Formats: sequence, C-alpha cells, structure tokens
Amino acid sequence: MARQAVNERSPREEVENLEKLVSINRVAKVVKGGKKFKFAALVVVGDGKGRVGYGSGKAREVTDAIRKATDQAKRGMVRIPLREGRTLHHDVKGGFGAGSVVIRSAVPGTGIIAGGPMRSIFEALGIHDVVGKSIGSSNPHNMVKATFDALKKLSSPRVIAAKRGKRVGEIVGRRDHQEGREQNV
Repeated sequence: MARQAVNERSPREEVENLEKLVSINRVAKVVKGGKKFKFAALVVVGDGKGRVGYGSGKAREVTDAIRKATDQAKRGMVRIPLREGRTLHHDVKGGFGAGSVVIRSAVPGTGIIAGGPMRSIFEALGIHDVVGKSIGSSNPHNMVKATFDALKKLSSPRVIAAKRGKRVGEIVGRRDHQEGREQNV
C-alpha cells in the first residue's frame, strides 16, 4: 500500500519526456502451422535536460511493442552530466559487442553530427553540439548500448574535484588560476 503512494505522481510533477523510436523489426517464429509474426521495437526516452533511457519491447501489435519499450526506457533512465546544458564535458569511447562509438564534445553551433540511433539518444538527452562516430556493428541495439556505455563513463569536473579533494578551478585549469601560480614563482 505504501509502495503505491510512493510511485504515484501528481500531474504537476510529471515530466514531459521525448520519445524516439529507433527501430522497429518484424520477427517470425516458425511453428508447425506456419509462421507467427511479432514486432520488436527499440525506443529511446529522454527529458531533454540530461536524463535518458532505452528499452526494447516485443508484441503481436506494433503499438503494444512500442508501449512496452517506452515503459522499459522510462524505468531505466540515467542522468548524464552536461556542460552548459548543450554538450559533453570531455571526449569518451564506449562499446558493446562488435560495435563501438567515439563521442566528442563540440563548440556552440556545431549541431548533432551523428547518425541513426546515436542521433536519437542525443536529441532525447538534450545535447545540441556533439560529434559521434560509430565503428564496427551498425546493429541499432549494439549502437544504443555502446552509446550508453560511453555516456555512463562521463563525469563532470565537480565530481572529479570532489574525489580528488580539490576545487573545480584546479581541475579545469582556469586561466586566472594558472596566472596566479606563475606570479607566485
């Protein structure tokens, strides 16, 4: 009973999510009487502010498969640290299976330079300037999982500074910090 109260949200708390259908695939099971067809869907869901998740669903109808995938994606959302709310803090690599990805931060105005499933993830995440390259497998499932592997490796300067017991300015190497060091020498 208490569990239901925790999971219920008021209409004001409900966050509007961006849902991107990455791929839909018709799969067949061969049985004695012929073939039974189902649909497999891969969906990416994000809030456009640094939270994103993916899910896959399978059902006899396309709409049911998409609904299942969307529900799974919403349950598995993760927070990704963004720089200035538009790009990544640093370049990162990730992989899954035979697919690997390289994701690079970009200057303002670059846009999203990435293809297929990676583009869907970046749009749902709320990244506006990024360069992504996929290497190896072009399977949408592998590309999505490789991209998430890379995104989970990201860390913000604030987190790194906290781990090292330093200030953010010391980690980032701000210009005034470096000039102050030179003056003391």
